[in-house]
Amino acid sequence: MSLLVLGLILFLGVHSVAIAAPGWRSATIARVGEQRWKGLYTLVSLVGFVLLLYGYGQARMQPVVLYTPPAGLRHLALVLMLPVFPLLFAAYMPGRLQRVTRHPMLLATKFWALAHLLANGTLADVLLFGGFLAWAVADRISVKGRPAKVYAEGSGRNGGIAIVGGLVVYAVFVLWVHAWLFGVSPRP
Repeated sequence: MSLLVLGLILFLGVHSVAIAAPGWRSATIARVGEQRWKGLYTLVSLVGFVLLLYGYGQARMQPVVLYTPPAGLRHLALVLMLPVFPLLFAAYMPGRLQRVTRHPMLLATKFWALAHLLANGTLADVLLFGGFLAWAVADRISVKGRPAKVYAEGSGRNGGIAIVGGLVVYAVFVLWVHAWLFGVSPRP
């Protein structure tokens, strides 16, 4: 469990610098340079991500059950996951969907984390998905205090591509990839 917690601290911690210490972040970038900052940021993120994945996998071997969700919540989790991949696509495809959702990656993270909290009830699940949900909510709140992000117009087709492509990836993930990667089928 300690590797999961350390991974979360590193991964979410480095992703929270803009939330908690924007002035320090700017000063550090000015001092060390943007490329070096991005390199350090990437390194800490990668180490944190690997630790949280490994730690989560280890914690799943000896689960500490906090609650047992009713079977119906697994169905609700599948529904909540529907917009996740289209939103992830939209985060990288300029267009109307990106502008309307304002921060599609954060919205996707919220849906993903909430869906998994509803379907899973171990301590590791609450730490992992609850941590990401809390971070995404905090980051979305902090974004309101920052200068507005200007999104490119993009192609009118990008929204459709994001939706269709995201739903195809969702279907493939639900039918095969989730069970292959994590050993658990999300299908009830």
